[in-house]
This record gives sequence, C-alpha cells and structure tokens, in this order.
Amino acid sequence: MIKLENHYITVTISEKGAEQTSLKNKQTGIEYMWQGDASYWNRQAPVLFPFVGRLKDNKYEYDNKTYVMNQHGFARDKVFQVTHQSESAVTLSLQSDKESKEIYPFDFCLSITYELKEESVKVRYKVENTNPDLPMYFSIGGHPGFNVPLTDDTTFEDYYLSFSPKRSRTVIPLKGAYIDYENRTLGQTNTDIALRWRLFDEDALIYETKNKNVFSILSEKTTHGLSVSFEGFPYVGIWSPAKLSAPLVCIEPWYGIADTEDTSGRIEDKLGIQQLHANEVFDCAYTISIH
Repeated sequence: MIKLENHYITVTISEKGAEQTSLKNKQTGIEYMWQGDASYWNRQAPVLFPFVGRLKDNKYEYDNKTYVMNQHGFARDKVFQVTHQSESAVTLSLQSDKESKEIYPFDFCLSITYELKEESVKVRYKVENTNPDLPMYFSIGGHPGFNVPLTDDTTFEDYYLSFSPKRSRTVIPLKGAYIDYENRTLGQTNTDIALRWRLFDEDALIYETKNKNVFSILSEKTTHGLSVSFEGFPYVGIWSPAKLSAPLVCIEPWYGIADTEDTSGRIEDKLGIQQLHANEVFDCAYTISIH
C-alpha cells in the first residue's frame, strides 16, 4: 500500500488496480473514501479500462475476431508497477502483455498519477498506444466511491447532489445493463438533487457532460462534503448499489459508456469509444476535493 500526505490530507493507493483506498482529513480524521464493505460493494475506486460499463453479451469484435471482456475491463484487477513516487505524488503503470492481448489485442501503457495539492487529490490517466503501426481503441473512466454520510450525526438523506455550472444536462437512461441512447432526455441538474436511495433503483444516473463540471455531495447539516471536478469527460455516472440502502455514492467521470442493445459489436463502432493512432498518447484528469 502506498501512502501520500501533505499538511491537510493523507491518501493511500493499492498497487492492485492502482486503486485509491483512502482520503482522510488529517485535522478531523474524517474518512471520505468508501472502505469496501463487501455486503454493499467490495471495491473503492477502480479504474475502468479498456471499457466503461458492460459490453453486449460481454463480447466485442476487432479484426474479424471475437473477444470476451467482463464489465469495466481488466485493469482494476491487475497489479500496477510504481514508476515514480514522492511524498505527495505517485505514478503507477500497467503495460500490455501476452495475457492481456488474449482478451484485448492492443499494445498499450496505462499510467495513473495521484497528486496531492492542499485538500485535493488530482487523478490523471495517461494511455499510450505503444504499437508503431496500428491504431488502438479504448475507453477509460473513474469510479471513486465516497462515504455518505460523512459524519456520525448525519444520515444519507441529509445530503444532496449539487452541480456546477447549474444547467440542464442530457440524461442517458439504462435498459437493463445497456444504454438506451434513443430515449435520452433533459435532466434537471440546474438545481440540487436530494440524495435518496430510490434514485439508484435502475442503476446509475448517467449524464452527458461538456467543458468543465463540478459535481458535489453536500449537506446543510454539516460543513463536511466533497467535490469531483473534471473537464472534457463526455459522460459522468452517479451510482449507489441498487436497493441495498448502501452508505456510499460514486461520482464517475468517463471517457466511454456501456453498449447499446443494438450495437454492431465492432469496437470501432462502439458508442463513446476513443481512438489512438500509432504511438499517440491520450491523457485526462479529474480532481477530488474535500471540505
């Protein structure tokens, strides 16, 4: 386990999945990250790569071959190597190998950097296509889970979601495990939304996002809350395990999304897929800030 700290916060990261496992306020002792209680959800902040969400029938096609891939890809279960570390920052990397190419036939290097600045941690993803000749196709996203409530004297329903800028965003509904893209509607993210478990009865709330966004979990009954800020990510998911009354909420910036029911199955045609030409590099970042 890797520990980072500054004057304000301590953060821990596991080499398995390069997953953030703690974000603690040093002054108050409040733990903001979900701690992985398996009776609700046994993960904490997995990276979603090389796919976000579920593939139709857990399959996709590339170059006339069919590959099998579970929901959210394989990176979250791989051991990353630490390639750089200081007191307040660390970079962990994962490279394609013979095993990965059996289910994902692309040459890549995925690097994840955590960098502390005051009461925030910046999470940066860098994807390199290491093939000198061929393009690669991928999606990537974050899935950080947060404790709600954050304090013993508040409850889940004392909190609300707040959005900046306050404007309507397109909502993409789910139909089972898949995206129902044809029936997307306008969502009321121009106002706060009270946290209620029933919001997640049909799984995640998924919004199309443009430019810079800040999604926050706040309460009028405590000054303690958190924000996830990101720019450029085309989608964000907000999730809590359905019908479990789970004391957690995830805010998930995504460069990718689950399949539609009518997908062709070809990776090149996949909704939200990213393409990198030979030797190209993609990078993006989101920041978690605590209050």
